[in-house]
Amino acid sequence: MNEVLQLGSEYFSGQFGGAPDGLWSAPGRVNLIGEHTDYNGGFAFPIAIDKRTTVAARARDDRLLRVTSSSFPGVVEVSLDHLDPDTLTGWAAYPLGVAWATSRAAAGGASGRAASRISGVDLALTSDVPAGAGLSSSAAVECAVALALNDLWELGLDRQELARIGQLAENRVVGAPTGIMDQSASLLGATDHGILLDCQSLLTETVALGFAGAGVGLLVIDTRTSHSHADSGYASRRRSCEDGARRLGVGSLRALGPVDLPRAAAQLDGQTFRRVRHIITENQRVLDTVAALRTSGAGAIGPFLNESHLSMRDDFEISTPELDLAVASAQELGAIGARMTGGGFGGAALALVRNDDAGTVAGGIARAFARAGYTAPHIFPVTASEGARREL
Repeated sequence: MNEVLQLGSEYFSGQFGGAPDGLWSAPGRVNLIGEHTDYNGGFAFPIAIDKRTTVAARARDDRLLRVTSSSFPGVVEVSLDHLDPDTLTGWAAYPLGVAWATSRAAAGGASGRAASRISGVDLALTSDVPAGAGLSSSAAVECAVALALNDLWELGLDRQELARIGQLAENRVVGAPTGIMDQSASLLGATDHGILLDCQSLLTETVALGFAGAGVGLLVIDTRTSHSHADSGYASRRRSCEDGARRLGVGSLRALGPVDLPRAAAQLDGQTFRRVRHIITENQRVLDTVAALRTSGAGAIGPFLNESHLSMRDDFEISTPELDLAVASAQELGAIGARMTGGGFGGAALALVRNDDAGTVAGGIARAFARAGYTAPHIFPVTASEGARREL
């Protein structure tokens, strides 16, 4: 058992006594490109990363759910019979929201025999996915818990169903109007591959990145400016996109392409048009990035990353001074491409760099933050990793 799993098992024993029935883990994700496209039915291209949340779990013979996290004090307890999405709050809303959504899926879509297997569970969470950094620590929790409950309750749900359960928990219980990209990346990731996700059909395709062979890698620059999808401008951006689609007579912005931009400019107010333009052009950048990886290799995708950041900064207006400085510094220091990643309003940027340049780029960004008087960023490499799995 490696050190991370040992920590998870020992934490469980310290909180609940005895050994867990098993350990499950799920990764955070970096979205290489395709931001805010998921809830617009568009395309996204995330990767699962080598930072993971682990859940140690043990079935109970009653209806009690108990959940604890090494990141927060105490144990939260609730009966399955009183699991109300409107009363779940705080950090525990994520794992307990998944329990609610999973039991709901079992009751509504599975046989009575499957639903009858649902019983109480003890859950202990440990993680090395940085919270608030735009790496979807929330989806890592949701997917690890969903996978554990699916196994313990013997529900036989597939990974796309588990992704929908995680999304439902985040939308209905946490109150964050996110799409399904984060959960899909966490569940479906593969080593040295990205996941091309069609958020309209929910079809996925793994695409080779070829980073190792090209001698390049990703640096994450956590600006240490935290954000929250549930109480930030994320919801207002989603409303703008829905309003733009309605006024342009389409069900979602996925139905529009670059040829529709002149019509959109003529029919929409300036702000709504800029929101729509970001989604339309970002969808195209995702497809262009995948095509470039397949035909020209990793070194060819830099311009799409750079253009994506400009679009998020100027059209979607979700960047911050810290994120802009991280991206500009990386570019000036020789990064192949750089952009903010995640929902915005804080969090992290990413830079695609040659491995030989990684130290120079990281050091230069840290110095730029110091000169600006910003909190020192946390800069670290990530690699494309395997998705959620049972560990023990």
